[in-house]
Amino acid sequence: MSKKQKDILVGLLLGDGSLEFDGFKASRLQIKQAERKKEYVFWLYDQFTDLVRTPPKQRPDTRQWYFSTRSVREFEEYRKMFYPKGRKIIPLNIATQISSPVTIAVWFMDDGTLDYRIKSHYSFSFSTDAFSVKDVRLLQKILKEKFHIPSSIQTPSSRGTKYTKLYVGKDGREEFLRLIEPHILNCFAYKLPRNCYSLTPQRLISRV
Repeated sequence: MSKKQKDILVGLLLGDGSLEFDGFKASRLQIKQAERKKEYVFWLYDQFTDLVRTPPKQRPDTRQWYFSTRSVREFEEYRKMFYPKGRKIIPLNIATQISSPVTIAVWFMDDGTLDYRIKSHYSFSFSTDAFSVKDVRLLQKILKEKFHIPSSIQTPSSRGTKYTKLYVGKDGREEFLRLIEPHILNCFAYKLPRNCYSLTPQRLISRV
């Protein structure tokens, strides 16, 4: 894989992406998204097209768009890293796997949320419920040390269940926005503050 493909893959594994073992020596990447995120599916297909046999298809029942790559041994290395016991974790060497804003942007497109209320208030968060607080602390450390973005870990409750979120508030939101904005696709423009909606399509669909 190219460096760009690796950067995107790690972002996907932090978010909604999954790797499936073929039962032999390799794994394949599986992508599926709702119909309104069709643009995202085809963008990912463009990034991994050399590893895909057939273009994205749409399920007639759920209307989801999806595709899978070929089984690739290099993917298997990442599956072992992120799924050592079958459950997704944040590997201890995650700092060596994240070096590009693209990784953070893909992760945000998958699992990020914008909290926008008034012109002077907005913040970002990541849904990190699938990971332990210890794992989320590793991601918090990377945002701070590699990208100079301070964040906090919150555990809001809903119906008696606590959910872990990585929160980027006023101290880090501007730097975070500068980091991800050039790589956010049109179908995710709703995750950017309103003053970003005037960006041109060319800028929103920036390629690395």
